[in-house]
Amino acid sequence: MKILLTGATGYIGSAVRSALLSDGHAVTALVRTSDAAGRVSAAGLDPVIGDMRDADLVRELAGKSDAVIHTASPGDASSAAAEAAFADAVLAGGPATFIRTGGVWVHGDGAAITEETPVAAPPLVAWRQEIDRRVLTTAGLRAVLIEPGIVYGHGSGIPGMVVGAAVTGDALTLIGDGTQHWTTVHVDDLARLYVAALDRAGHGEVFLGVSGVNPTTRELGEAASHRLGLGGRVVPEPAAATVERLGEFGRALLLDQQATGEKARRVLGWQPVRPSLVGEIAAGGYDPR
Repeated sequence: MKILLTGATGYIGSAVRSALLSDGHAVTALVRTSDAAGRVSAAGLDPVIGDMRDADLVRELAGKSDAVIHTASPGDASSAAAEAAFADAVLAGGPATFIRTGGVWVHGDGAAITEETPVAAPPLVAWRQEIDRRVLTTAGLRAVLIEPGIVYGHGSGIPGMVVGAAVTGDALTLIGDGTQHWTTVHVDDLARLYVAALDRAGHGEVFLGVSGVNPTTRELGEAASHRLGLGGRVVPEPAAATVERLGEFGRALLLDQQATGEKARRVLGWQPVRPSLVGEIAAGGYDPR
């Protein structure tokens, strides 16, 4: 297929681009700079320099593609407007398939989260709901939503904050009190989920991108503490202090979430195979560089 990919130089997108190329797809990458264009070109993609907010460009590129896979986001206060504009332009362009990236955080706290769990999003991601709904209910194309958990692997992503946390006395400071669970997924497993969705998902389908391994932040912190020579010693951080330090991002990190990702296994035949996040930390994958 001819695929338009956003975020091809980003953490998730770079893994997705590798998975797409390995399956023989022709990938066009929308990138913002000439430097990024050179990098994706060297990787075997066809770069187009532009901005996801450029509606005319996005509509044109989407219309020339069999599928659009969207993994990019500004990651700041402009995200809601930028992603809404991008989604509208893609829908106007009319590709056969549009795979959009959401996030499991929109479901709020839960010990058994599924794709059917009602939305209870923290303020950081509450804007996603309307865009997701509009895309999934648009007729005339195949729209799919993937909602990743905490993405890890190759020493990158949010888990770096666990290992890089402050040391208080002889103990590593946790994110929150340590009791909250994080849904997790290795970035390479997640990339294969996008390809599986491209091959087999139906219109309007939502898939949690989670491995089924849901460690507590205490388990992660203890693994990091051992790697840092602190003997597994950790100290909790009051929730209010986490929010004061990290703002609404911190509030999202305090969510207590567990999920299995069973639907993606059952419907798409997806099977995550990479080591767990605790295992990655314990093996040195997140050691300070």
